[in-house]
Amino acid sequence: MSELTAADEATRAELLAVEERRRRALIDGDLAALDELFEDSLVHIHAPGLVHDKAHLLEHVAARRAYLDMWRGELNIRVSGDVAIVVGELTNRMRAPGGGERTLGGPVTQVLHRGDDGQWRYVSFQMTPHGDEVWGKLPSEQDAAAQDAAQEEPS
Repeated sequence: MSELTAADEATRAELLAVEERRRRALIDGDLAALDELFEDSLVHIHAPGLVHDKAHLLEHVAARRAYLDMWRGELNIRVSGDVAIVVGELTNRMRAPGGGERTLGGPVTQVLHRGDDGQWRYVSFQMTPHGDEVWGKLPSEQDAAAQDAAQEEPS
């Protein structure tokens, strides 16, 4: 595999459109669209650690209709040939199993592959929910956060 580089604007736009199709299909429960968007080899790891292959994920979406809305933060999109890695924040607003709603957010890593037909499809997805940050920030991260805060203060 060649070196990963930041996606050019055209590739970034393609991948953002694929992500929007995934978002819309999950909210709508559009299994045909999801079937097109996921490669047969998909590994999907939900926030609580539940691992699904493509068939089980489609069954999960059909049976639970959990997704009410979702939105993304800034995305880091890198490519190498026909493989793209997308990393960034995701927030899901979902139906709760016992009724009501819940909102869950955290960083997500997605891997997509461009097939022979030129279409990008998901091969891997993993969400890590925000939780306890037991270690805290590294000294370099604390310094960067302090510098960012100082730049945001009005003069």
